[in-house]
Amino acid sequence: QVQLVESGGGLVQAGGSLRLSCAVSGGSLYAMGWFRQAPGREREFVAVISWSGDSTYYGDSVKGRFTISRDNRKNTMYLQMNSLKPEDTAVYYCAARSGLVYTDYARYDYWGQGTQVTVSS
Repeated sequence: QVQLVESGGGLVQAGGSLRLSCAVSGGSLYAMGWFRQAPGREREFVAVISWSGDSTYYGDSVKGRFTISRDNRKNTMYLQMNSLKPEDTAVYYCAARSGLVYTDYARYDYWGQGTQVTVSS
């Protein structure tokens, strides 16, 4: 049974930084990603990364500010978030799937419980 556990969310002022982590247990060789959902809005693609880490993709709203990475020795994926804006406020979810990396959240089979990120103005 694959389990994903996010951590690192919290409250930060605009312009600040946070680093999210997603620990994976029960499996390996997964493409992974971060998605977010704000109240009343659809789930949004943030960033995804291939199993090897060689391929990464970012949503337009976070390009240049967020960096996705992973350490397969630790079975952990990260999202470094810099220059945070109030519109980044959302619940952030990590997700995983076997095979190729996709930006469509519907392609992902495994999900964490989510971690809240709140950016104050």
